[in-house]
Parts: sequence; structure tokens; C-alpha cells
Amino acid sequence: MLYYAAPMEGITTYIYRRAHARFYGGIDKYFTPFIAGKKMTTREVRDILPENNAGVALVPQILTNKASDFLEIADRLASYGYDTVNLNLGCPSGTVTARKRGAGFLGEPEALDAFLYEIYEKCPLQISIKTRLGISDLKEWERLLDIYTRYPVQELIVHTRLLQEFYTGAPHPEAFAMALCRLRDTADESARSAGTALCYNGDILSAESLSDIQASVAACIHDPGQRDENNKNNRTGEAAHITLGTPVMDRIMIGRGLLRNPALARQLQAGCLPDAASQTASPDPSGTGQAASDCHHSSQDAETLRAFHDVILNDYRGIMSGDLPVLFKMKDLWTYMITAFTTSTPAQSPEAPDRRTVEKHLKKIRKTDRIPEYQIAVDGLFRECLVR
Repeated sequence: MLYYAAPMEGITTYIYRRAHARFYGGIDKYFTPFIAGKKMTTREVRDILPENNAGVALVPQILTNKASDFLEIADRLASYGYDTVNLNLGCPSGTVTARKRGAGFLGEPEALDAFLYEIYEKCPLQISIKTRLGISDLKEWERLLDIYTRYPVQELIVHTRLLQEFYTGAPHPEAFAMALCRLRDTADESARSAGTALCYNGDILSAESLSDIQASVAACIHDPGQRDENNKNNRTGEAAHITLGTPVMDRIMIGRGLLRNPALARQLQAGCLPDAASQTASPDPSGTGQAASDCHHSSQDAETLRAFHDVILNDYRGIMSGDLPVLFKMKDLWTYMITAFTTSTPAQSPEAPDRRTVEKHLKKIRKTDRIPEYQIAVDGLFRECLVR
């Protein structure tokens, strides 16, 4: 299994990526937040500079609906030594989709097809695609798959929701099952899409959720009665080569789950699934002495999380002028990282904080406007609350 870190605008910068790789690891590829303009900003250039991403396997992401802009950005990235870029067709933000970019481009299939034809003909780099299933109807997915299979897509990363679903509601495993059947059909090895790898993205927040998703996708492949109506017209026998017991996913992309639990990929990599036959220890990528086979947070993880936080804080202080820009970055990160701290349950120590205590500390962090008082607020959180 390969594990990818999804990009998050403003959060998963090179500073975050370097710290994550140093303290947690377990990620096979990190993806940059999207580059949208052919004239890359100083911030965008700094984020993709190889010297700023040492030890990090990085794939830059481009967001545009103009082939000429895509090719110009790709040429610039090639000059920095990159051999692969990712096309963003998944962003559901209203400011992006209103301009028919990101997932908004999926509503223009003919224009999308023409765009892909040009970039795959002219781009010197390999191109992977991150996509959603369509705009508002799952029936759109089959049309989009027809388009993608016309091109030598290096990797197709599928967020299993429609644009209008944003990040809420249940994902659609039947759509991923359809893509598996289509892209892993080896009947025509001369097809341009024959070498396309497929990656799952969406709601992987824990080992249990990954196990559930694997089971759901497998059920959709092996039990036609569980497939959505838009899957009924698939070619006869196109799933026949996928047999029971075959791993249905060999790569996943994790977004919010990794921001909430930076150790998640390492835990999954170590075999921390409910049905794992064993939990074999693997090397500790953080160098902190904590074994990767430890599938749960502990007091030692609190130390690692604090060290991770402190390196990010200090690195931002090194490149930003003034306290407020640094604090803006850190407070964004706390939106996710705060979920690492526990609520009280009967099984915990009577001293364990309830959720109101955790939220009280978060409020103190958010109210700070100077780094010294911010550090005091963070000290209080780590001192008085437990890490899951």
C-alpha cells in the first residue's frame, strides 16, 4: 500500500511537509497546494524549491482550465527537476469552481477533453489527475471515466464525492469500483490508459474507516446488486479479473485524517488495521524512539506532537516578519490538530479533561496575538490535556 498526503491550501506548505516527514513519516508522496497562475509567485516558487523539500517525495499540483497556462507552469516545474505534475480537478471551493476550474471544470466535459488532449500531447512531464465524480449527479462519472481512459494518465486520484457534496455525506465506493473495473481491465493492453494507477481519496480518518472503505469497494465489485444505477451499463465481464481476496486498493490519499493525526499513515503502514494478521514493527521514522508498530497515541506521542509543533512554529518565524502572520498559520493548523486531544470517558483517569476543557484551551490559543502568549497557551493545553 502506498500513502499520499493531500494538499491543503495554506497549511501543507514545505515547512509542514518537512516537519511531518521528520517526526512521523509513512508518506510516499506529498502533493503541493495548487499553483494557479503561469507567473508563479515568490511563495509558490519557494514552496517547490528542491532545497526546501529535501527528503520529501513531492508532486506539484496545477489548477487551471487553460492548456497554455498548464504547459507554461509545467515547463517551469521541469526546470526545477520535477518529472510529474498533478492536475487539480477536485477543488470544490466556490471561488475556484465559479471560474470553471478545479471540480468546476468537470461540468464542461467537451472542453475538458480538448484540454487534456493538448496537455498530454505537449507536456514534457508525466501528468496525474485528482478528480471528483462530477458536479451533481453520479451519472456524470461514467462520462468522465470515458474521457480519462483516452489519455496516458500517470495516476488517477479519485475523491469519491460530487462537487455539490463538498466534504459532507457518505462517499460513493461504487464509483471507485467502476473506475477499478475500467482501469484494471487488461483486455486491451495497447490502450493509452493501460498503465494508469488508481488512488482512493475521501474520509480516511482512521484504520477502521480504511477497513470499511476497502470492504465497501470490494462489495461493489463482487456483488452487482450493490452497485449504483449508473454502473449497470458496464461491459460484461469487465470485473471478472478482480477476484475475491484481491486487494482492491493499493494506494490511498489522506487529507484531514493526517492533519488531525499526523501519525496516521505510519500506523496504517505498520499494519494497524482491525483485521491485520499481525502488527509487525517497522523503523521509527521520527527518530524519537517510538516504535511504528504502536498503533495508538500515548504520552510519548504528546512529546512528539509538541516537538513537531515547535519545529513548524520556529521555521515559520524564520521566514515571516512579525507575529501575526506566523500565528495565522499556526491557528489554521490547530483547527485540525486540536482533535488529537481527548475528551473524558469513564475508562479514562478521573483527571482527564472533558471536551469543554479542550475547547477552552483552543479558545485561548485563538485569542493570542503575540507569540509569547501563544506559547503560554499551547503550554497549558499540553500540560492539562491528554493526547489520544
